[in-house]
Amino acid sequence: MKASPENQLALLTLQEQDNRIAQLTHASAHIAEQKELAELQTRLREFSQELIAAQGVLDDAKVELSRIEDDVRVVDERIAKDKQRESGAVSAKEVQALEAELASLATRKSNLEDAELVVMQNVEDAEAEVASVIAQRDALDAQRSELAAAIASKEAEYDREIAQVSSERAALAQSLPADLIELYERQRARYGIGAALLTRRVTGGSGVELTSTDLDAIRAAAPDDVVICPDSSCILVRTNESGL
Repeated sequence: MKASPENQLALLTLQEQDNRIAQLTHASAHIAEQKELAELQTRLREFSQELIAAQGVLDDAKVELSRIEDDVRVVDERIAKDKQRESGAVSAKEVQALEAELASLATRKSNLEDAELVVMQNVEDAEAEVASVIAQRDALDAQRSELAAAIASKEAEYDREIAQVSSERAALAQSLPADLIELYERQRARYGIGAALLTRRVTGGSGVELTSTDLDAIRAAAPDDVVICPDSSCILVRTNESGL
């Protein structure tokens, strides 16, 4: 294949642009904050489970408190009723029976109030635990939002640069002969590098110094001959710095 030395030299710019696009794409897919974001999201899921558990404890405590309060109310109603009956009692035996029942109800009420105090403390503790979990979750969620925004900003920055380099690359490729571009793309797809510079007898395709035999063959090629690197199989671009 024939191509002017200028067009062959332009392939190096094309290769630099492809390298830059690959670097930017890799960097966009491996932003450092993404790992931290994934860890935060895991912690947020854990806090969701912790919140469900804490809320369950609080709900149970409230149900227990409500049950005790109902029992206290029933006892109070019974005490009020017995006292009313006591005031209208017609016999000493009836008064004695009512007094005994009132004493029993007083004990029952005292026990219920003791239990009520314990459960009220349980409710307060459970409410504090729920509030603590929510506060920690909200703090983490705020961090998650900040990280997500930072990642989105970096991704947008990478996308803008990729678009710019891709546009410049497309314009350059369009200005070069189609068969030269086709060869460049084919070699790049197969071997990872489409074109490289030969510098002081070292091929940029692999960083290896070529043998005398290979160099003699390259020296024999015309300036507009497209030379394939014998070591890396990319297009080997020659300049005055090639050491030929």
